[in-house]
Amino acid sequence: MIRSARSDDAPQIAALYSHYVQSTTISFEEKTLTGEDMAGRLGAVQSAGLPWLVAEREGQLLGFACASPWKVRHAYRHSVEISIYLHPQQRGTGIGSALYTRLFAALHELPIHAVLACIALPNAHSVALHEKFGMRKVAHFAEVGYKFGQWLDVGYWQRNLDGDVY
Repeated sequence: MIRSARSDDAPQIAALYSHYVQSTTISFEEKTLTGEDMAGRLGAVQSAGLPWLVAEREGQLLGFACASPWKVRHAYRHSVEISIYLHPQQRGTGIGSALYTRLFAALHELPIHAVLACIALPNAHSVALHEKFGMRKVAHFAEVGYKFGQWLDVGYWQRNLDGDVY
């Protein structure tokens, strides 16, 4: 089931996300977030009128996807950055596609023009998912992150909801 996230989902969201913080370079965060930290992030996204979705089965969180403001200056108000994280055992099961299908549908209902995704590279699974949803690579920044003793690149993917794709 895919639904809007609730504040009581924050501990499970934080637990799922902590795998990526502690064990991968997919997230550039280096400190594990608490449920309270994640509740604050969830509240900020929802207070901005943007969607945060979770996929769950029998009360277990399988993944989440959200949109957040891309930048704080007012001229950027029609641009969002999207993120998705899946339970490691759910990769390749269709949960990511289901979450993004619902997320993009929700974004089409809002005054959103540009959708961006920042992907730590290399990450073939994430690139494939974003390109499946019509996103195209528009930027590549070399060695802008440092985690686990290595320099990391990021790429930006973009899709405009009016149909223009880069």
